[in-house]
Amino acid sequence: MRYAIGDSLLLAWRSLMRIRRAPDLMVAFTVQPIMFVLLFAYVFGGAIETPQDDYVDFLMPGIVVQSIAFGGFVTALGLAEDRTKGIVDRFRSLPMAHGAVLAGRTLADVVTNAIQLAVLMTVGVLIGFSFDAGLPEIVAGFGLMLLFGWAFSWVFAWIGLTAGSPESAQSLGFTVLFPLTFVSSAFVPPDTMPDWLQAFADANPFTTVVDAMRALWIGTPAGDDVWMSVVWAIAIAVVFATLSIRRFRRVVSR
Repeated sequence: MRYAIGDSLLLAWRSLMRIRRAPDLMVAFTVQPIMFVLLFAYVFGGAIETPQDDYVDFLMPGIVVQSIAFGGFVTALGLAEDRTKGIVDRFRSLPMAHGAVLAGRTLADVVTNAIQLAVLMTVGVLIGFSFDAGLPEIVAGFGLMLLFGWAFSWVFAWIGLTAGSPESAQSLGFTVLFPLTFVSSAFVPPDTMPDWLQAFADANPFTTVVDAMRALWIGTPAGDDVWMSVVWAIAIAVVFATLSIRRFRRVVSR
């Protein structure tokens, strides 16, 4: 176990060093989330009616959930690239824990998600977002986001191992996740949608997590959203970690 943890931390460091050598990847963690915040706040915000008086307060939890969920794209692209370039085969020949390849990738995502979260909240505060909750609730919101992002890192790990190339991994990820993020309560209240679409939005885990974040950060009624968000995150992590590990074993056994 000690060696497996050490291998995982080393490969997590490798993933973070890759970002330093390819600074364009930082665009996904900094510039792109800022663009989403400014676009929705200043272009669409004036046309959308929400339960909150200020659309920015309604918007920020949704933008944060969307951005953190997509933070695992680097894992999908990295694993797909390692497969096509034969890096996975090289890892196979080394005296190391094979599971560390996946664990290291997802651990690195926790670090990059924390950076992205800091950038998003800084921009949000600058454009008028304000917390309306106590410190424990605010900290719990940050913790929930890191857990949720880590869970979706396993989703992207499975995508990266399943897709045939980095390009197809990116296309598959956007195709699957973009509808989930937009057909939710992230950007508009679900009751403004057609009945059949509202039913999907209400059952969407993104809606549960977004509503939980609003409860923790701006004091909206929580209901069961907070603990259900934790359940969703753990369930997603368990299911896709299992699928990713099985897929990885098939890849290395070829």
